[in-house]
Amino acid sequence: MNKFAHRKKIISAIIICICSIYVLRLFYMQVLDDSAQYKAVQNTQRLVTQYPARGLIFDRNQKLLVENQPAYDLMVIPRQVKAFDTAEIIHILGIEKEVLIKNLNTCRRYSIRKASVLISQITADKYAKLQEKLYKYPGFFVQTRTLRKYNVNHSADVFGYIGEVSPKQIKQDSTYAPGDYIGVNGLEKTYESILRGVKGEQILLVDKYNRIMGSYENGEYDKPAIVGQNLVTTLDADLQEYAYRLMKNKKGGIIAIEPSTGEILLKVSSPGYDPQLMVGLERSKNYNKLSADPNQPLFDRSIGAAYPPGSTFKTIQALYGLQEKVISAETCFECYGSFKTSIGGIRMGCHEHISPLDLRQSLQHSCNPYYVNVWRRILENSKYPSVRDSYAAWRNFVCSFGLGNTLCPDFSNEKGGSIPTLAQYDKMLHTDNWKWSYIMSISIGQGELLLTPLQIANMACIIANRGYYMTPHIVRPVNGGMNVVKKHIVPCSPRCFPPIIDGMALAASLGTARGAAIDSVAICAKTGTAQNPHGDDHSIVMIFAPKENPKIAMAVYIENAGFGARYAVPIAGLILEKYLKGSISPKRKDLEERMMNADLISK
Repeated sequence: MNKFAHRKKIISAIIICICSIYVLRLFYMQVLDDSAQYKAVQNTQRLVTQYPARGLIFDRNQKLLVENQPAYDLMVIPRQVKAFDTAEIIHILGIEKEVLIKNLNTCRRYSIRKASVLISQITADKYAKLQEKLYKYPGFFVQTRTLRKYNVNHSADVFGYIGEVSPKQIKQDSTYAPGDYIGVNGLEKTYESILRGVKGEQILLVDKYNRIMGSYENGEYDKPAIVGQNLVTTLDADLQEYAYRLMKNKKGGIIAIEPSTGEILLKVSSPGYDPQLMVGLERSKNYNKLSADPNQPLFDRSIGAAYPPGSTFKTIQALYGLQEKVISAETCFECYGSFKTSIGGIRMGCHEHISPLDLRQSLQHSCNPYYVNVWRRILENSKYPSVRDSYAAWRNFVCSFGLGNTLCPDFSNEKGGSIPTLAQYDKMLHTDNWKWSYIMSISIGQGELLLTPLQIANMACIIANRGYYMTPHIVRPVNGGMNVVKKHIVPCSPRCFPPIIDGMALAASLGTARGAAIDSVAICAKTGTAQNPHGDDHSIVMIFAPKENPKIAMAVYIENAGFGARYAVPIAGLILEKYLKGSISPKRKDLEERMMNADLISK
């Protein structure tokens, strides 16, 4: 009897254990394990990201430059995908089969459960055809997006463009997910955090064919997207377009600034490209074509190209000479033109003009020997123990003008140019015991000295303002923006500026820049012709107007265009006239047509 009782206890224990296992398993499956619920949710619900419209971009006159247009992304949940007709999809979308397969594999590596972008930026016409067929493709659905629409066919260097976020960027900012768009360069990049807005979420009910049946709980759990903030730029869109027409078939950059505010009125990098090329399914092909173009339309010459400033830099040399009192406005030097002038045993050539010249006349005629003499006095100044020390003081003065540094916080790709350091020259000259003649080329804006068109335009602002500049900017200050506008005063006495301005006025009326003259407007200008070891000289002008209470200051830099007076000066004059008077006078229409039709790229 005891034997049977013992067996009964064992069997009961086994039964209790088995029942406990079943109870625990059921508890786990029904309470703790949510996989079944997840599968049910996956089959009946779809979490859709609501992408906000990016902020709009306007010009200074509230003209809409950049807006949004509807577009669509083909999304995929890899786990739900079954064998499908690839030929039909690639025919509808106009893509290669290899692209479809590659993107699908990428989505699988990211997640087999989560939705990710398979094909992005599908246009409305292709979406309409695709939507009719989607019921045949489990795991695929379309998500509405917005793409940029550019209302001008220029200024891509200003706006930049948007592209898909990279894995590295996702790691840096968890608010991004694969398939999201982000500003790649230009204002789209600088103001990404302001323009992009905040993403929302929508929960949709779907049937077994993945068709949308409505909102879950009438949208009670949805999160609305927050639209991005608008930007108002300082650009004059009409002036910008006019400048681009003048720069057609030319390489170079133009920057125009309102001196009293630092607002950039126009910014041209030529050759440029239509910003709409970087939108839609063809953007990758277009980018490759632009990258392969030998004229480098993707390169921003207005803020990213460092050029020799040529004779425009003589204005800074004159200011420093006056500040250090090594010259006065009445100081005269001789010049023997093409016969070359000997300065300390070194001969310097020039073009034919009156001789001797004082400071004002030296700017009027852009005399090279005059500024070699000024440079020698600057570097051999007895106030300093050595030429090297004199150069250090000169460099500090020049850098206070914003040269050698970036100026505009609105551009992430701006270059600072080059004002050579003492260490650089020590290494290059193989000595720290310098002679003034070792770096003589800097006297006329050549040699190792490199500036951007933006920096040259800012030089014009400082002279126009008689000793200060406002932080150059192309976006009017916005909440959360980084462009704090400050007044920067240069360490130069007010007494130094009138002779320089008078000399520039003479250059514009009777000298090398007279081709920019406008009826009833007093213009101040300084031309430049920068030597170029790779081809023809560069044509340059630094200009502002009117002489009193100036409204616009500008730099025009045209590559391989010869003397400054040949192309840079007339183009600058036309832009000034367009801005100050609203139209071009009939007597200058021939000049306008000649500048617009000039082709300096194909020659």
